[in-house]
Amino acid sequence: MDSTVYWVTGLAGAGKTTLGSALHQRLLAGGRRAVMLDGDRLREVFGGQHGYSVEERRYLAMCYVRLCKMLADQGTDVVCATVSMFSAVRQWGRDHIPGYREIYVIAPQDHLFERRAFYADSNASHDVVGLNPAYELPTDPDLVVQNDGQRTPEQWAEQILTALGIHLPGQA
Repeated sequence: MDSTVYWVTGLAGAGKTTLGSALHQRLLAGGRRAVMLDGDRLREVFGGQHGYSVEERRYLAMCYVRLCKMLADQGTDVVCATVSMFSAVRQWGRDHIPGYREIYVIAPQDHLFERRAFYADSNASHDVVGLNPAYELPTDPDLVVQNDGQRTPEQWAEQILTALGIHLPGQA
């Protein structure tokens, strides 16, 4: 099996990192060489000097997708959990990474507000992805996950693999 990039995207608080981490653990348990990349942690890795303007977000998103390609080219599965607010970045992944799979995580609005207080902060709303008009919703993901809290992250990991047609040892 060739390497796969699981581009896990959605709004802050939707459960991207939680689902991505469970998927990463499942890939490892299935004998895959895999890494987990989280957008917040990647900001630190890339020096932490980038702000939250549209230009800075676009620059970082392109860094993330190129890093995913580099790792995938070396035979590593990559789970990248990131807001990924630009359709051009997601399209670049589709165009340049043969094993690119986009997973769009959606959570109910009350869940988002519960997990992320900044959604309710009117002073910060212009910088909050989802409230920011520059956010471009995914229009053609490989899979949409309705994260309503009815399944565990581990159940979602199995469901994601099944839905994408990926079978690992120990999978039902």
